[in-house]
Amino acid sequence: MNIRSRAGKALILALFSIALANCGNKAGVQPNDVESGALQSNVTDAASRAFYKARQWQAAWHGDDEKALLAIIAGAPANALKPDLFLKQPLPRDANAREAALTKAALGYASALARGYTDPSRLVEIYTIPAPKTDVAAGLANALADGKLQDWFASLPPQTDEYRALSNAHLRYLRQAGQANAEPVPSGKPIKAGSRDPRLAAIAASLSATGYLPPPQDKAAPPRRYSREMVAAVKRLQADYGLKPDGVIGEDTLGAINAGPAGRARQLAIAMERLRWLERDPPATRIDVNTAAATLDFWRDGRHYDRRKVVVGEPDKPTPQIQAPIFRLVANPTWTVPTSIAEEEISKKGSGWLAANNFVMKDGRYVQQSGPKNSLGLAKFDMDDKYAIYLHDTPAKALFGLPDRHRSHGCVRVENALQLAGDIAARQGVLGQFQRGMASGDETFVKLKRSIPVRLLYRTAFWDGSRIEFRPDVYGRDEDVAAALGLVHGAPRKPYQPQGGDIGP
Repeated sequence: MNIRSRAGKALILALFSIALANCGNKAGVQPNDVESGALQSNVTDAASRAFYKARQWQAAWHGDDEKALLAIIAGAPANALKPDLFLKQPLPRDANAREAALTKAALGYASALARGYTDPSRLVEIYTIPAPKTDVAAGLANALADGKLQDWFASLPPQTDEYRALSNAHLRYLRQAGQANAEPVPSGKPIKAGSRDPRLAAIAASLSATGYLPPPQDKAAPPRRYSREMVAAVKRLQADYGLKPDGVIGEDTLGAINAGPAGRARQLAIAMERLRWLERDPPATRIDVNTAAATLDFWRDGRHYDRRKVVVGEPDKPTPQIQAPIFRLVANPTWTVPTSIAEEEISKKGSGWLAANNFVMKDGRYVQQSGPKNSLGLAKFDMDDKYAIYLHDTPAKALFGLPDRHRSHGCVRVENALQLAGDIAARQGVLGQFQRGMASGDETFVKLKRSIPVRLLYRTAFWDGSRIEFRPDVYGRDEDVAAALGLVHGAPRKPYQPQGGDIGP
């Protein structure tokens, strides 16, 4: 489906469908019109029943509160949510049914803001990242009692610079998508600087629609040559999408161009939902890995301390979304090969290759001994998780120079891992132990005094502190989130082509 034209417009119409009229009842629900027994018959969901039970089945929505709630839900697009996910129109005329509908909508919208509209553990096979804990029923009761509905709802989503930046960008792209009429630019030969191509006019229009080029002048002739100005604009777009910023318009760059403002709005909506899944006060010292972008961020005492590249799982061997602590460092690790890798890859190698790469058999398992050729490199960050996922060094350093770093069997290979391990060891007072272990050449375990939580996240749109960036949905996880949010289908995923390479985890 073309998300830049028909579906793009449908997305805008849906997200800005805020005609939440009172359906002929100007005064809304009146307390005297609601009868306890009839209300109980109209309330069918567990959350609403608990809410009313706590207030002895007394009506909640009096004139001004109803109007305030309708306005709040009408503003749901600021949180990249559709109002009709929570409140269908027209509202019931019957006072009891209307009262029940308003409460269900209020609790549903509050829950979506506080912890996400979707349950991530039902969308993916593995998801262990802690969720926020908010009692929305008690919060709604207090907000109604204090007359502070607007303030309470505004406090529920993440209160971060990133969430606000994503929200502002989402609304901006929605507006731009409503004005865009362009069709996708067709495939063809790569376009290089200075060349001519009939697709350049459509490309320039798309770059203008997404802010990479200034709006065209009314009487300006469409571009016939790939100019320096357009090349610079394409390089900026490529950087925002994690592509090699060479200015050449190949298939990957064309895909980013064809996403258009509607595709970007969709990606941002998914990103905001994923942020709502997360604890509002995560561990102040932690490591966050974005497996879509293949980057690692180290937070220390609530401040961003370090960012570096990582190599993560291939599309057919995705790194799971988990949280687990690093509890020890391993100097000169050995690698006991998982059964799947042993059967599919190692067992097919000849004895000469096994000997050259220091593989031996121990208790019926392939084990790669310590050394510079070891697939874990010279340092490993052991995590306490049942999925056998961890961070580690690698001898395959060249992979860090690639724009697409989805090349592992699921674990996370860290750029300059020895430097990171030394930094952690020094700050925890175990640097001497780690250095002696390294010097020994033998596998040495160094327990940390304080474990460091690691969150393996998947975020295809994010704010890097200065600008919004986008990444391809290499694991295909965006579609299920989008479907749950009622968003239009995105562009088809690019078929995965195995890249080949080393056999490391």
